[in-house]
Amino acid sequence: MYLRHSTVRKNGKVHTYWRLVRSVRRGARVMQETVAQLGELDAKGRLKARSLALRMTGRSEQGELFAEQKASSESVRVRLDGIRVERQRRFGDVWVAWTLWRALGLDGLLRELLPMGREAVEWATVAAILVIARLCEPSSELHIAEQWYRTTALDDVLGVPEEQINDDRLYRALDHVLPHKDAIEQHLHRRLGELFDLEYDLLLYDVTSTYFEGPCEKNPQAKRGHSRDHRSDCKQVVIAMVVTREGMPLSYEVFDGNRVDVTTVQQIVERMEGRFGLARRIWVMDRGMTSVKNLAWLKSTGRRFVMGTPRTELRRFSAYFANAEGWTELRDGVEVRLCPQGDETFVLCRSADRKAKEAAMHDRFGTRIEEGLRRLDLRLAKAKKPCTGGSIERQIGRLLQRNSRGTARFKVEVVPDASRPAGLRVQWHQPKEWEEIERTQGAYILRSNVNDWSAEQLWQTYIQLTQAEAAFRIQKSDLGLRPVWHQREERVDAHIFVCFLAYVLWKTLEQWQQRAGLGNSPRLVLDEAAELRSADVVLPIDEPGARELRLRCVVRPGKAQALLFDRLGLRIPERLRPREARAKM
Repeated sequence: MYLRHSTVRKNGKVHTYWRLVRSVRRGARVMQETVAQLGELDAKGRLKARSLALRMTGRSEQGELFAEQKASSESVRVRLDGIRVERQRRFGDVWVAWTLWRALGLDGLLRELLPMGREAVEWATVAAILVIARLCEPSSELHIAEQWYRTTALDDVLGVPEEQINDDRLYRALDHVLPHKDAIEQHLHRRLGELFDLEYDLLLYDVTSTYFEGPCEKNPQAKRGHSRDHRSDCKQVVIAMVVTREGMPLSYEVFDGNRVDVTTVQQIVERMEGRFGLARRIWVMDRGMTSVKNLAWLKSTGRRFVMGTPRTELRRFSAYFANAEGWTELRDGVEVRLCPQGDETFVLCRSADRKAKEAAMHDRFGTRIEEGLRRLDLRLAKAKKPCTGGSIERQIGRLLQRNSRGTARFKVEVVPDASRPAGLRVQWHQPKEWEEIERTQGAYILRSNVNDWSAEQLWQTYIQLTQAEAAFRIQKSDLGLRPVWHQREERVDAHIFVCFLAYVLWKTLEQWQQRAGLGNSPRLVLDEAAELRSADVVLPIDEPGARELRLRCVVRPGKAQALLFDRLGLRIPERLRPREARAKM
C-alpha cells in the first residue's frame, strides 16, 4: 500500500488531494485499487481525527506501557560491532485491537464481572487475548498458546509472559466469560450508542448456520438441517443475530441445527425487548420469517415491521405487475409501487439486475435439464430391450433435483412408443404457468404495517438487511466462525460469543475508519498495522563486566503506516517499557 496524489486548480489555487492505493492482481493484470480518499490532509482533518480518537479512547495512552522519554546527560561507551536486534514481535495490529477493547470499556467491565482470585492470570485479560487473536489472526486456542501469542507484543501490552498462556487456560477462560453474555451485551449497547450516537429505532434480524467438524455427540443442539454453508453432511447450529441500521451488532442467540427460521421470530423479539427494554422499534426481516402466525402476533401486540414475502404472493399481485402505470423509479433499474391493503402496505418491487440474474440462472439450469432429457431419450431410442416407466421416472427425478432452479420451465412425461425397442419416449414442453413466472422475474414484494412511509422509505429500510447478511459473512470469512471444532455445547456457545465480540471490535474499527476518512475495510488497516513491529535493540557496553543495555523499541513506521495512524489520531510509541520494569512499579 502506498500514497498517490492528484492536483486540482481552483480559483487560482492549487489543491493536492491524497489517496491510499494498493496493488491487486486480477488474473494476469495488476491493478491499482483505492483504499481510502484522504483529501488534502490539512490540519483541520487531522484535528478532527484526533478529536474522534480522544472520544474513542476517553483517555491518554497507558503510562505504564510506554517508557518515558526523559532527557539525560548520562553517557556510556558502546561497542558498535556488538549491536544487535532481538525479540521481534507483531505490534501494530494487536495494539490497535487492544485500543479498541479499552475504547469499548470491556477491560474494566470484565474486571468487575470476573474479579481476581487465586488464578495466576486474571480471566479478564485471558478473554481479551482470545478476542484480540480472533480479530487479528483467527485460529484455535491451541495455535494461540503454542505459536501466535509468542509472536506478538501482547506480552508487553498486557503484561502476561508467554509461558503463562496455554491452551488449558484459554479453554477455561471461555467457560468463565460465557455466563456474563447478557451483561456484556447490555454494556456494549450503552457504550456503542455513546460513541457513535446510534439509534435503536430500527433493528435488522437475520439467521444463518455454522457447521461442525466431528460427531458432536455431547452437544444436543448439533443437528442436521438446512445448511447455508452447503454442508448438509455435517451437523450444525443455527445463529440468529440482531444488528442496527449501521450494522452494529446488538445481540445474538443460538438454536438447534434443525430449527426453522420462521419459528425463531417471537422468541428473539421478546428476548431483545426483555434485555433492552420496550420501544417503538421497527423490525426488519426477510421473507424466511414471514408466516400467518408471526404476522398476526406482531400486529396484535402493536409491533411494527417491514418484511419480505414468499414468492407465492406474486400471483396475488400479477395484475399490478402487468400494468406499466403507477411505478416509481428509485434508481437505475429499480422500480416500486405502493399498494395499501387494509391495515398493511405492500410494496411491489422489480429490479432489472435481479431479472437478468434470474433469467440467466433459469437458462443455465434449463439448458442442463434439456440436454439431460435429450440424452435420456437417445438412450431409450437405442435400447435393446423394454424399460420400465418407474426406472425412467427415477432418472428424470434425479436430473430435476440436481437442477431444481430450472424445473419450472419443463413439464416432463414418459409416454408409450411402440416404434422403439424400449417401448417408451420422454417428451417435454413448456407449461402455461411459465409465462407468468417469466413476467415476474426480478420481482419481489415487501409488506409493512408502517402506513405513514413512502414506498422509497420502506424499500430503503428493507435493503438495509444487507448489513445483517454482511455481519454473518464477515464472521465466517474474516473471523473464523466456521467450521466449529468444539464438541461440547457450552464451548460451542463460547466460541460463537468470542466471534461476536471480535465482530464488535471489527465494526468499531470500521466506524472509526469511516469517520476518519479511511474507507471501510478494517482488514486492510489491521494487515497494514501488523507490519509494525517491536524489537529489542541490544547495546553491549564497552566497560568491564560485559554488561548490555536493552532498549525495547517500536520500529519506525513507513509513510503509509504513519499516515494511517495519524488519521486515526493514534500516537505510535517509540519505546516500550519491558514487562519486568513495569512489574516493579
